[in-house]
Amino acid sequence: MYQTTLNNQNVTIDFTAAGPTLNGEFFVWDLVKLSDRVVHILHQNRSYTAEILDLNPADKSVRLKINGHIYPVQLKDRFDLLLEKMGMASAAATKVNDLKAPMPGLIVGVNVQPGDTVNKGDSLLILEAMKMENILKATGEGVIKTIRTNKGDRVEKGQVLIEFT
Repeated sequence: MYQTTLNNQNVTIDFTAAGPTLNGEFFVWDLVKLSDRVVHILHQNRSYTAEILDLNPADKSVRLKINGHIYPVQLKDRFDLLLEKMGMASAAATKVNDLKAPMPGLIVGVNVQPGDTVNKGDSLLILEAMKMENILKATGEGVIKTIRTNKGDRVEKGQVLIEFT
């Protein structure tokens, strides 16, 4: 399930086995892929041509061109919504000189080493919390100075996990 804002209204999008839903109602469409980035859509007897201009999986954003109009779309998945609900939405904005645990949990994977250069969106650690694996990603560019945790360590919310130079 994803959430976004469209025309100043919150919109919930879900992809179920029966098909996509928009705000809980089935979205009936006929979709034809024209190229890797362009699709043609028929919905309620109206024709739309949609092109993906930019796609950034790291920050879950996309710029779409639909019938000549450009729409920036920022998606929030269930993890983003959960962090917001828990009051930790700003966890993704942690400064790049240290990475702190957004919640208590267990480190189940360390994907970097001291001296590694990372870019925004690169996977750094995997934190298991509330029976879910959460991939902690770099919020910007930097070089790993120190890793203050190991696989198998239990960590607390706010604990510094990685320091950057």
